[in-house]
Amino acid sequence: MASALIYVFVVLAVAAVVYLLASLVFGRGEQLAPLPPGSTPTRLPSSDVEGSDVRAVRFQQVLRGYKVTEVDWVLDRLAGELDELHGRIAVLERQLDVAGQELDKARARGGAEDE
Repeated sequence: MASALIYVFVVLAVAAVVYLLASLVFGRGEQLAPLPPGSTPTRLPSSDVEGSDVRAVRFQQVLRGYKVTEVDWVLDRLAGELDELHGRIAVLERQLDVAGQELDKARARGGAEDE
């Protein structure tokens, strides 16, 4: 019985030493230092979000992943940007269609005048 207790004690001691050495060598496992309370690394420009801006977004880490409010905020901003861009594209496509129709009419009038 005593030898089993000694064996368990030695195994726990070796595990503790390995854990402490790994903690000292590798640190806490975070790439960045912890943020002060109430601050956030999440930043986006006020308008005209680009791909590099999205790739640079960082979220505050909490116990079970990322802070939900920050992720929701970024997703809302990106959704708004996408809606705005799709609106701009639709307006430009309509303007292009109108310009193409006017050009066709001008060519038709020019061809009728030649005859």
